Formats: sequence, structure tokens, C-alpha cells
Amino acid sequence: MALSILVAWALIAVFASLSLVHVYWLFGGRVGQLAAIPENDGTPIFEPSALATLVVTMGLALCAVIIAGTAGMLVLPLSQTILAWLTRGLAVVLLLRAIGDFRLVGFFKGIRHTRFARLDTVVYSPLCLALAIGTAIVGFAA
Repeated sequence: MALSILVAWALIAVFASLSLVHVYWLFGGRVGQLAAIPENDGTPIFEPSALATLVVTMGLALCAVIIAGTAGMLVLPLSQTILAWLTRGLAVVLLLRAIGDFRLVGFFKGIRHTRFARLDTVVYSPLCLALAIGTAIVGFAA
């Protein structure tokens, strides 16, 4: 089995799992929710609405679908060229998320003393970087 197919399966599993976590939050689950929201001086920067959570849920699921289509595991009504470029674009977005906004998120964030910031440094940003690399592998193998 080609490396890109193995990477695609791993990416699909991660994006589907993240989508399911957001479904849990959408239906009222609270575990882990506060740890996923940037904060400043102990105050969350925003409170995600149900609509915002639904959009993120669908976006994460769509990432899994696009990767499956790009890897040839799912037939979609888009050309392989378009799927490959969508996947490469996703890799860029994930890399930018890993780099961050130089304030609240990413490896180069300014606020580092909060619970979210610590998790972002050791979990969220490295995950985004790994997803970016994996997504680029799939996108350029297509």
C-alpha cells in the first residue's frame, strides 16, 4: 500500500474524530470545551455559538471527505486536479494555523501562560503541523 494511502487513512481518522468531538459539543457536551477556546487572563476570548460549532463540525468532516476523494478512496463529483489543489490548500491553511496569529494561537503566540496556550504549544499546534504535512503528502501524491 502506498504511503499516501496510509497517510490519508490516518488523516481521515483524525478529521472524523475531531468532527465527532464538535458534534458532542454541539449537543451540549462540556468536557474539554473550555480547553479548546483561547483565553486571556482566565477569560475565554469568545463563546462559540451553536452555528459556529456546526460550521466547524461540517468543515472538519468535509476535510476528511476531500482527503478521501483526493486519495481515490471516495468518488466525488470533482476532478482529481481540483481535489489535489483543495488538499494542498488545506495543507497551507493547517500550516498557517500551526504558525499562528502571533497573539493567541500557534507556535509563535504571544500569550503563553494560559491553559489553552500550554495545550496549544504541546498538542494543538503540533497536531496542525502534522496534519499539514500529511495533507501535503496526500495532495502532492495525487
